[in-house]
Amino acid sequence: MGKLLIVGSVAFDAIETPFGKTGKILGGAAPFIGLAASQFKIESAIVSVVGEDFPQAYLDILADRDIDISGIEVVKGGKTFFWKGKYHNDLNSRDTLVTELNTMADFNPIVPDNFLDADVVMLGNLHPDIQMSVINQMKERPKLTILDTMNYWMDNAWTQLMEVVKKIDVITINDAEARQMTREYSLVRAAAKIQEMGPKYVVIKKGEHGALLFHDEHIFFAPALPLEEVFDPTGAGDTFAGGFSGYLTAAENISFESMKNAIIQGSNLASFCVEQFGTERMLKLQKHEVEARLMQFKELTQFNIELD
Repeated sequence: MGKLLIVGSVAFDAIETPFGKTGKILGGAAPFIGLAASQFKIESAIVSVVGEDFPQAYLDILADRDIDISGIEVVKGGKTFFWKGKYHNDLNSRDTLVTELNTMADFNPIVPDNFLDADVVMLGNLHPDIQMSVINQMKERPKLTILDTMNYWMDNAWTQLMEVVKKIDVITINDAEARQMTREYSLVRAAAKIQEMGPKYVVIKKGEHGALLFHDEHIFFAPALPLEEVFDPTGAGDTFAGGFSGYLTAAENISFESMKNAIIQGSNLASFCVEQFGTERMLKLQKHEVEARLMQFKELTQFNIELD
């Protein structure tokens, strides 16, 4: 059974969309990644930090899905990372209303001893120094190291980010971030430039328009499943990353063909995440639902063609 190490924020989110709003609920990158990855037969662990205000019930939610939470530090007297955002009517754009780093500001990640030999490391969207600390703690180079990052770190920690990028195998970013990172409008050219920086594989997420996978001269495109309703996009990208990394950990096969399947698995799970606020939908997700929707993806992309 493969081992997946997840590094990312565990947080409180407060979300407002045209369909309603929440108080403080379970959020952060790591829970979304972990819940998605738990759909596969793997061992997984989260490395993160929370404050004393973080409910034990939320930690139990993760532990009940066989996610090792021994790497989640609870700071006595501390407050948990908090993010509040409001989505516009198109659900593609949002305003960040509140960001309180709290315990995340001084986070020093400690990888549990039994995951120092993890097969796959999923570095969620955090300061590059934290990501590098985890890379340096591993006993040996994992079979696959996946990095998720964003424009904020490109603006504020470019040098440190580039050092991390040199050491990873896969990067997942959105189309705007790929263009910012490379100053190339063409995503094909952008992906080629990013591969020169270090990663062998580049995943460019395009939200409701799917995702692209690049490796050498090979390109694969996975559409997003057209949905009747999108309720809350929060965590969709992290759920995608969890499905992607969880599948590859379970498959124990690092190849372009396997990555193609991983992209579909990630897109499939992300399509559930957006149907309810926060992690609500992922907590109720059943295997038969996942399998049925995978067949929808197959039907969406499969066709026969005859050439003269």
